[in-house]
Amino acid sequence: MEPGLIWILGGLLLLIAELGLPGIFLLWIGLAAIGTGIVVLLALPPFPAVVAIFLGLLAAAIALALRQKGRRPASRVNAPDAGLVGRHGMLLPMEGPELRVRIGDSDWPARLPADVKVPEAPLRVRVEGVAGTVLVVRPIA
Repeated sequence: MEPGLIWILGGLLLLIAELGLPGIFLLWIGLAAIGTGIVVLLALPPFPAVVAIFLGLLAAAIALALRQKGRRPASRVNAPDAGLVGRHGMLLPMEGPELRVRIGDSDWPARLPADVKVPEAPLRVRVEGVAGTVLVVRPIA
């Protein structure tokens, strides 16, 4: 069997193994192995050169992965303020020591900014921020 085909087969096996394992580390090794197999098929270099080609392709793949990771914005999934800041809701009448605001079908503990007095009647508010699990809301004029 051709050495280049063995490299390509090994790379494909690593890519298949990546599907079953968490993480993304086997992807880069598999791609480097496939690239090495293509180079070996095109020009049959000596073994030390094959190892150097594999390590070079692997280093390039890892550098590319790290560069792409740096460009990605931080994930907002499951962040307390994800999807809440900027939404409108209804400030509910006080029935206890704390304010509550209804957004959609959920009630949230709320507080007003320091420069705003607590209103007597329910009114529409906009969420300005989140402090822990408490929404910071401002009445809509």
